[in-house]
Amino acid sequence: MSDSSVVFEERDAGNGRCVAFALLNAERALNSLSRAMIDSLQARLDAWSKRDDIVCVVLHGAGEKAFCAGGDVIGLYKAMTATGDAPSPDAEAFFAREYRLDHTIHRYPKPVLCWGNGTVMGGGLGVMAGASHRVVTERSKIAMPEVTIGLFPDVGASWFLGRMPQRIGLFLGLTTTPMHPGDALWLGLGDYRIVSSEREALFDALTGLDWQGERNSDDAVLARALRDFEDAAAAEDARRESALFARQHTIARLTDTATVAEFQQRLTAQADTDDWFAHGAKAIAGASPMSLAVVHAQLARDPKLSIEDVFRRELAIAIACTRAPDFAEGIRALLVDKDKNPQWSPATLGEVDPEEVAAYFELPADYDRHPLGDL
Repeated sequence: MSDSSVVFEERDAGNGRCVAFALLNAERALNSLSRAMIDSLQARLDAWSKRDDIVCVVLHGAGEKAFCAGGDVIGLYKAMTATGDAPSPDAEAFFAREYRLDHTIHRYPKPVLCWGNGTVMGGGLGVMAGASHRVVTERSKIAMPEVTIGLFPDVGASWFLGRMPQRIGLFLGLTTTPMHPGDALWLGLGDYRIVSSEREALFDALTGLDWQGERNSDDAVLARALRDFEDAAAAEDARRESALFARQHTIARLTDTATVAEFQQRLTAQADTDDWFAHGAKAIAGASPMSLAVVHAQLARDPKLSIEDVFRRELAIAIACTRAPDFAEGIRALLVDKDKNPQWSPATLGEVDPEEVAAYFELPADYDRHPLGDL
C-alpha cells in the first residue's frame, strides 16, 4: 500500500489466487482522474490482465462522497491556456490516454467490479460503464454535466447514452440531469444496489469465493456474491421509483425534434408544468451553444458503432473541443474564476454553423494517424 493517488492492493483469495483492488485516492478532489492516475491505472490493469493468479479487479474511490467526479479539468485548463491559441499536446494526450483506459476496462479479460458509491460523473462514469459488475448504493448520484463547461458527454457516452430507450441518453446529455440509483439500474448503468455500509464486508467476502480462474465461471461467482449482498426488494423499489422511467414518454416527445433550439423551447414549456424538468431547463439555458449542437449531432447518429469506433470518434470531438474557445472558457467561468458567466462562442444556438459542428467529428489534418487506431 502507498500514499499515491491510486492505491493498489492484492488480497489472497486462496488456492494461489488473488483479488486485486485499485483505490482512487484523491478524496479532496472527489477522486477526479489526473493524467498520473490514468497512467498508473493503465499500467497496473495491463499487468494484472496477464497474470493467471489475479481472478477479479475491484475499482473504488476513497471516502464516502464520490467514486470519481470526472477528469482533472483544472489540469486540462492549465494545459490549454499554457499554449495560447496553439493546440495543447498535453490536453489532447490526456483524452487519448483516458479513452484507452476506458476501452481497457470495457474489454478486460477478467471480472471488473466497480463500487459506484457517491458522485459518479463524467470520467468516473466512463470507468464505471465499462466494468462487468457495477454496484450503485443509496448514495449514488450519476451525471454527465459536460455541456456546462463547453465539452460533451465523452468517455464512451455515445455508446451507453445512445443505447438508452426513448432517447433518454440524448436528454441526459443535453440537460445534465442527474441519475439516482433506480435510474441507473433501469437504464443499465448499474447492475446491483447494495447499501454503502456493506462495502468492507463485501470486499472481505470476495477473498472467500470459489474462484475458478475462468472468465465465465468467475463472472457467475461474482454475480452470485453481489446478489447475496443486495436487498432485492429495495433494488426493485428503486427501479420503480425512477423519475426517468416515470417520464420516459414525455422525454421521448421532448426530444423528438430536429434542432436543439426546438428541444429547448419544449423543455422550457414542460418545466412550467412539471418542476422536475426545471433542472434541465436551467442547465441548457446556461450551456455552451456549440456543445449542445455537437451533443445533438453526436447522439442522433448511429448508436450501434462498436466501442472502438465510439472512442475513436469521441477523441476527434475532444481534440476539437480543446482547440475551440468554449472548453477553457467554461472551466474558467465555473471552476477557476467562478464568476459563472461564461462568454460562449458563438453566444447563441442560432449562430451555430452546422459546418463547424460537422468538423468536430473529423480528426484534425495535422494528425497523420489516429492515436486510438490500434484499439
